Formats: sequence, C-alpha cells, structure tokens
Amino acid sequence: MSKTTRRRVLRGMLDGAAVTVALPFLECLLNGNGDALAAGAPLPVRFGTWFWGLGINTPIFTPKKFGADYDLPEQIASFKGVSQHINIYSNFDVMTDGRANFCHYTGWVALRTGEIPAEPTSLPRESLDLTISDKIGTATRFRSIQLAATGNPRTSHSFRNADAINPPDVSPKDLYLRIFGPEFQDPNAPTFTPDPHVMTRKSALSAVIEQSASLRKTLGKSDQIRLDEYLSATRALENRLALQLQKPADAPACKISIGQDKQLPIGLDADLLAARHNLMADILVMALACNQTNVFNLAYSDASAATTRNGTPRPHHPQTHEEPKDQELGYQPGAAWFSTRAMESWSYLVKAMANFKEGDATLLDRSLVFANSDCRLAQIHDLVGVPIMTAGSAGGRIKTGFHVDGQRSPGTRVGLTAMQAMGLQISDWGVNSMKTSHAVSEVVA
Repeated sequence: MSKTTRRRVLRGMLDGAAVTVALPFLECLLNGNGDALAAGAPLPVRFGTWFWGLGINTPIFTPKKFGADYDLPEQIASFKGVSQHINIYSNFDVMTDGRANFCHYTGWVALRTGEIPAEPTSLPRESLDLTISDKIGTATRFRSIQLAATGNPRTSHSFRNADAINPPDVSPKDLYLRIFGPEFQDPNAPTFTPDPHVMTRKSALSAVIEQSASLRKTLGKSDQIRLDEYLSATRALENRLALQLQKPADAPACKISIGQDKQLPIGLDADLLAARHNLMADILVMALACNQTNVFNLAYSDASAATTRNGTPRPHHPQTHEEPKDQELGYQPGAAWFSTRAMESWSYLVKAMANFKEGDATLLDRSLVFANSDCRLAQIHDLVGVPIMTAGSAGGRIKTGFHVDGQRSPGTRVGLTAMQAMGLQISDWGVNSMKTSHAVSEVVA
C-alpha cells in the first residue's frame, strides 16, 4: 500500500502552541472482520467513571419496570435512543456500620473505594479507577485522564490516598492542548521520529534513578521511604516518557477535528456547565480513539453542586435543603430541574461514545463507564439506594439495557462487577458491610 494512502497529519499553531490534527482513518488498518488491528493486536477495552452531585428524585428518575427495556420517567427522558446501552442499578445501598455519614462525601467515597471513610476528608483506599488503570492503563501515554466540568481543580474522584489525589483538567482548551499538543504522536503516521526533547528528559530521569542507590544508603528510614515514593513516581514518569520514544500502536478510529480548542468562560450556570462538559466529552472521545488513554474520570458537578439557573435565586445544593416538597408531585421540582440537566449531560457522553464507529463496533461497545452520585435524596443525605449506572458492554462482557433491583445489597457489587469485567482477577471487594463477593449476575455476559 502506498504511503500516500495512509493517514496524513495537519500541523498548526494555537495560541503559540503546536497542535497535531489527524485526518480521517482508513479501514485498511483493521483486519478483515473489523474487530482487531491488521497486525493482529486486539482493539483496547476502556474504563471510565462519571460523577454527578446531589442524587436523584426517585418519583421521576427510577423506572417502574425491572429487567430489559425499562421505561423512561421524566428525569431520564434524555436516555431515549441510548437506554439500550445504559444499566440502572436501584436499591443498592451504602452501609456505614455505625460510622458517621459525612454529608455528600461518605456515599461516593464508599462506592469508589469499597470502604466507609472514618473522617470527612479521609480516603481509606485507592479509587477503583486506579485499580483498573494498573491493569489496562500502562501501555498508553496517559494512565488516566481526569476532567472536571465544574472548572474546580479540587473536583477529583481519582486517588491512591488522601495525599495522592489526581488533579483534573478543568479547561477544555487546556485539555485539548495537553493531549493533542506538541508531544502528540499520530498513531497512524507511516513514519515515526522520537522527540529529542523527550529523549533528553528521559536521560535526565535515568541519571537520577542510577544515582539514587548510593544516596539511599546515607538516609534514615523515614527519608528512605520518602525517597522510594519519589522514585516510584519518577519511574512512572519515565515509563510514560518511554512510550513517546516508541511508535504508537495503530488507532484506526483516531480522527481529530478542528474546533475543540475554544475557551469557555468560567461559571456554574447550568447551560455553561453543560457546554463545558459536552466539549470535554468530545475531546475525551478523540483521546480514547487515538489511544492516548484507556481510563478516564469525568465529573459533571461537585458532590455539593453549586450549579445555578438563570432566574432562580438559589444554586442546586441550597435548593435541595430550602425548597419544600411539592405535595402533589411528591418531590422538589426546582431541585429536580438540576438533576434532570445532569442526566442530559450523561446522555450526551453515552451518545457521543455510542455514535463513534470503531471497526465493527463502537467506542462505547469497547468501553465500560461507571457512574454514581453521592446520595439518593440530597435533602436528607440518604444513602439508601444511592444511584449507580453503567454504560457500555466492556467488549461484550457486560449485558446492557437493564434496570437491576439490588434488594438492599451493597453498592460495591457494581464496582466488583466492573473490575471483573475489566479483567481483574479478584473474587471480592470492600470492607465490613460493604464487602461483597457477588457480582451483579443479571448483567454479566
């Protein structure tokens, strides 16, 4: 095949920084069935998480029907057209075992770590995305990508512990430049030239590691621990840089379009938040398709969401506590409006991944996205039935389009199911009442 038929690259400048734009992919990069690369390597399976704050409004969120082909109440009406890709998990609880329920914190921490936090700022174990990233994220340029549509750099649900929290990208423009800027290597280019700047940095890092052995002998125990932690981080960075010195694997679906670079103003107006979220989702889809990462975490809103609505005096969080319940409707209509907007953004992400063709399937078909909130009913910080959803089939390992009744079992069952679907060889997950060895069998393919 002529090199001129391979994908070519457009290079340009954006605010003084170089960007690379890959042109449309060619099917010749796939095998005859369209389910693997032409060289025989399997197409990757990705994992992501999505978070929204302040729960749901059960009367207009929860489908009345369990099983397949569930109904779509008002709050999830935006699922129309993608509900076949989404599983809803109802009646899965967070059990505190007598510990305090730290408002807007305990629920999501327990679902992401399997353990109830002892303090309002403690993170008792690593988040499940990093456990999965250790399995599937080591061969990509970024082990994981964190994004916060809130614009708040503290909005992160990805961590090793309370002292090692992964900071999110909060600007679509900065995210675009970080992924597709000067260090981006087009995975489908016919030629490959390592970046000399990366080579220089790698050499410098190697020198630091080589000199560490003699230094370590002169240190006390506590300083040795600190040095080891530093060197572990250094080695991880060196491994990331090493990937820049190797030709990336072909990525047939990699197609970057101009126009992802605009900067949105700051603020938490619901319309602006949705625009920022959706732009991040579009960039994220391209990052996944171009094999820049296999793991991501996208936050639509904070646990104590301060989203605002034009013409409404109270942001979302105060609205949940100050607005009286409409006795006829059975819920707080003002607060419900915000949660409905969150579900529209969730639907946008699912649709963007489901509409992105990748060989004989879609990006969503080869992904699993775990979504959760911090509580069920924000007015009382309810941990009974904290809402959880998943989207995607993880390459055929998860059945989709189901509404599952957890029957008051721990929500960690969904996390365990996700980790097993991503290839982790674990039989149980969680601590105390949150510990489980029972995957959600209804959705296991």
